[in-house]
Amino acid sequence: MKIPKSWRYPAIWSPFRTDDRLLLIIVGIIVGICSGLAAVALNRSLMAVLEWLRPLRTYWWAFVIPAIGAALSSLFLNKVVKEGAGHGVPEVVYAVSRYGGLLRLRSSFSRLISSCLTIGSGGSAGPEAPVVMSGAAIGSNIARFFGLNDRQRVTLVGCGAAAAISSIFNAPIAGMVFSIEIILGEWSALNIIPIAIASVAGTEISRLLQGNQIVFEHRQFHIDLLDIVACFGLALVAAGASVLLTRLLRSMHNLSEQRPLPTWAKAAIGGGAVGLIGLYLPVVLGEGYHAVHDMIHGSFPVGIAVVAVAALAKILATALTLGSGGSGGIFAPCLVIGSFVGIAFHRGLLLAWPTVSWVNEGCFALLGMAGMISGILQAPLTGIFLIVEITGGYEVILPLIIVSAVSTTVCHYAEPASFYLKDLVERGQLLRPGTDARVLTDLSVRELLETDCIPVPQNMLLRDFIGVIKKSRRNHFPVEDESSGEFVGMIHLDDIRPYLFNPDMYDAVIIGQIVDTRVATAGLDDDLPEILRRMDVARLFSMPVVVNRHFVGMLSKATLLDRYRKELMVQTSHK
Repeated sequence: MKIPKSWRYPAIWSPFRTDDRLLLIIVGIIVGICSGLAAVALNRSLMAVLEWLRPLRTYWWAFVIPAIGAALSSLFLNKVVKEGAGHGVPEVVYAVSRYGGLLRLRSSFSRLISSCLTIGSGGSAGPEAPVVMSGAAIGSNIARFFGLNDRQRVTLVGCGAAAAISSIFNAPIAGMVFSIEIILGEWSALNIIPIAIASVAGTEISRLLQGNQIVFEHRQFHIDLLDIVACFGLALVAAGASVLLTRLLRSMHNLSEQRPLPTWAKAAIGGGAVGLIGLYLPVVLGEGYHAVHDMIHGSFPVGIAVVAVAALAKILATALTLGSGGSGGIFAPCLVIGSFVGIAFHRGLLLAWPTVSWVNEGCFALLGMAGMISGILQAPLTGIFLIVEITGGYEVILPLIIVSAVSTTVCHYAEPASFYLKDLVERGQLLRPGTDARVLTDLSVRELLETDCIPVPQNMLLRDFIGVIKKSRRNHFPVEDESSGEFVGMIHLDDIRPYLFNPDMYDAVIIGQIVDTRVATAGLDDDLPEILRRMDVARLFSMPVVVNRHFVGMLSKATLLDRYRKELMVQTSHK
């Protein structure tokens, strides 16, 4: 049904449309409220499903529950809503990079349902990435409803993602930082204020419906100099765990892609494997936040071996769940794995230096979470603010900064791109605002085409060609076949210079004898970054554009760079 124009553009919006920032703030609040409601709905649904399935986990056949949940999740995504499996966040970043934040309406609920099936049945994943996808889609479609432009829509996509994270974690600063650092990739004054307000709106909705609770409350920690020094070692261990999880996830995904099985069967196999691990180590099932509570309060079972095995099992379970096609995110698994890494490192310190009065292992659990999140996302600010807000541990801010910064740096050298962005980078699809790739992608060959070149037939005499030169302002001339009109090659003024001062040659030389037939050409739909690269390699300043063997115009570096400068000014004018 077509939305009446009077609904989308009511008179009440007129004052706001003259003030871009005020408009984004008002609409951002709406997006924040809707995204907050989506996050609360997912959280409540997960709790209900987990509670409903709890009695069934005591049976020996309980390992099939995650398999059934993963299979149903895959069937729902692929057959019902026609969306492929994925983590959600890369899809949002890709939409922002290439399509001005355009996302389908069904994406606002599809990942909520699929992740509820995967995680609720016991799959090792988190609800954060699906709810980010939902919030971003809500922002995109509300922007479309009000007829906003691409730049405004991208900001509202960021508002939706920020509000979703803020609501799910009760952490408005972390939601805002995540959206700007990961989703949009730019710190712009125009973006920050609407996103911050949307984060607050999403958080307040969560607090109104679920109470103002700190997700992982902890006791006070007293940190000494030796504890801070030990943080450098913890950061290295957390970085190693981040790289291991990243590579195992990719390996599992590649292995799953090679199997000649239906997608739902692959997801079921992964879910069944997770269920088998869960029979012996129940801590790997679901999001695993109950284990984080125990570790922060120092009540997790003793022994370094137990914790190390649990950490490796959680890494494997997460790779099996997400790599085989289950729906969910990596935030929650990273928090759990980071906690395991933190207390395992602490217990290793106790074994190595038993006489030192180390801080409580709950503190190292917090630091491990920050190191893991910062490492796998390569987003240190997100790691720092998320852990501070979800634990209330402001007194550990200094070691948090150390662990996050070191872990991010080490992971960057091992994996140049973060887990969420690696595939986009490898495919050349990560285009941040203001970068060469993004500016060139927003331009097209059609809008740069120069059509004032005069084509000449290949059997034209040099004498007649000199007459054409007198009428033209160009140094390049396309040569065409006289009968078919097909492009033959190009002639440059330098090509005829040896004949210009010998009038005897004017009636003896035809264009077909001196035309360059090996000239490189471009098409109307070619990517400008690739065309520019080819021009640089061949040291060309212009290139003919040919469609179906017919010359349609020239593409020059001068025109390209002039339009590049203007487009760059448009993209950066509000920063």
